[in-house]
Amino acid sequence: MDRYVIVLEADPAAQNLCAYAPDLPGCVAMGKTVEETVRLMRESLWLHLASMRRDGDPIPPALHRVGDPVEYSDTVIGMVEITTRPIRGAVTAA
Repeated sequence: MDRYVIVLEADPAAQNLCAYAPDLPGCVAMGKTVEETVRLMRESLWLHLASMRRDGDPIPPALHRVGDPVEYSDTVIGMVEITTRPIRGAVTAA
């Protein structure tokens, strides 16, 4: 079971949050609250991994962990690990 890290960043000018997964380039989400952003990022992860599986692309391992340094540490408000077991199961069955 992989646990992908997502990075949450605040954008005060836009008054929202952005999330991305360092191990899955291009997998991003934006929301108004932490809860909404994490929920949207879970959906984004599922869709991203499902598309990779459908296209025959290899699923990258989760290499980053909470606490790893990130490029813009002055804007990071948190890092969250998301378990992909349901995603992998759903994608494999598809």
